[in-house]
Amino acid sequence: MQKNYLTIIAIVFIASAFALFAFLYTAGQNAEVSQNVSEHSEALSRDHSVKLGNPSAKVTIVEFLDPACGTCRQFHPLIKDIMKQHGNKVNLVIRYAPLHQGSNQMVAILEAAKMQKEFWSVLDMMFETQHQWTVNHQAHPEIFWNHLTRTHKNLDFAKLQQDLNNPVVIKAIQQDVADGQRLGANKTPTFFVNGKSLPSFGYKQLKNLVQAEVNENY
Repeated sequence: MQKNYLTIIAIVFIASAFALFAFLYTAGQNAEVSQNVSEHSEALSRDHSVKLGNPSAKVTIVEFLDPACGTCRQFHPLIKDIMKQHGNKVNLVIRYAPLHQGSNQMVAILEAAKMQKEFWSVLDMMFETQHQWTVNHQAHPEIFWNHLTRTHKNLDFAKLQQDLNNPVVIKAIQQDVADGQRLGANKTPTFFVNGKSLPSFGYKQLKNLVQAEVNENY
């Protein structure tokens, strides 16, 4: 009996120590990210960044995303819901973090589509068809391109093809990648709300942080 009792105590102690370590590790990571953001706040948003919502809003969500990221696809409608819930109090900034193989070409398509004011329609299509052009976490831009040319009627595809190599497009993607690395956005999606990172990853955590910032600023 005593042996079993000591075993239970040991298990509880190890579990508690592990939980404490995990908490301290996460807290340390968040502190490091917060310091990076504080030192490089200009890296959160650039003039070329795609924005949605009220540009004068006092709450800004910055999202680093990868079109080939399954979690980004899942969050896409959830972000729209958050924006709808808060009306003109929240602004959204989209940044690129092409971490999957082949995603550089996908974000180039997005950036080129932006030049024709079709960014959001193409992004929506990317997420809707992600299962068709993403295999084993690897993007296949040629598959998406074939799908896009068959179904999207509002794009000038000759111009889109040309703009994929436009220095403006290339520079925008390079800037986003550099800013993501500077801010510690090493996974997707990564969110910042008024420069604050999530305490831990999850939709509820994002929703709560946005609500807290709205409550504080309005």
